[in-house]
Amino acid sequence: MNAMPVAAKRANGAEPASRQAPSQIAGRGIVVDFVLDGRRQRVLEDININVPKGSLVSLIGPSGCGKSTLLKVMAGLVIPTKGTIAVDGMAPQEAAKKRVIGLVFQEATLLPWKNALENAAFLLMTADETVSKSQAYGRAADMLKLVSLEDAERKMPSQLSGGMGQRVAIARALALDPQVLLMDEPFGALDAITREEMSRCLLEIWERTGKTIVLVTHSIDEAVFLSGEVHVMGTGPARIIETLPINIPQPRTEDAYSEPVFKAAQKRLRGLLIESHRRPV
Repeated sequence: MNAMPVAAKRANGAEPASRQAPSQIAGRGIVVDFVLDGRRQRVLEDININVPKGSLVSLIGPSGCGKSTLLKVMAGLVIPTKGTIAVDGMAPQEAAKKRVIGLVFQEATLLPWKNALENAAFLLMTADETVSKSQAYGRAADMLKLVSLEDAERKMPSQLSGGMGQRVAIARALALDPQVLLMDEPFGALDAITREEMSRCLLEIWERTGKTIVLVTHSIDEAVFLSGEVHVMGTGPARIIETLPINIPQPRTEDAYSEPVFKAAQKRLRGLLIESHRRPV
């Protein structure tokens, strides 16, 4: 029998966002087992998660707790051993085929022989043969402008900084016009200042497009600054141990870092992660 969903924390008596808006992503009783060297290993244990339509939420937890695996379940790249997952009311695999889902990974993985515009248009041209080259390039140019790279269209990947490369990768995913953007530690390889710049860029994209965004991150500050909700994952077994709403008004600026609500959320998340690290695996 599935366990009841972990109760979400409340602040100022407010209901969590997942109880206020219809879910774009809904997972119930998700279990994922992998077989390694003939032995079954449980990677996710009875995960229950709601991601409201138009929200920006984060998954945070210790390394190896299953954050990326859960994101891959949402993307249709990993099939749950048990449980159900729906994206926009359909199986993730179907949602991916219908270009409801866009993916951004830690590495930009740009094609080195194509410039920024060509890279940004590549997935759209590959996914939809009915889209002409000029249409794909027009859409890609619009997305490069959205991520503030309109002056870098002709630059090759070798001429782009790490942050610029990730912006191209985001533009490439957005060119498909997905309803859901799944991001797996996209800023993890960047330096601290560039990472903060990319956080502000992502927040602006979310505010302007209204897309549903799920972000895997190891950064507490990043999770608090960006998110409406933070899902905290733990090990032993791997599951969501708490869902923390972040009640900081939007739009957010750097002033948010000094807000008492920000500091309280930081403290709570740090405590949960420390507690999770102490649990036996």
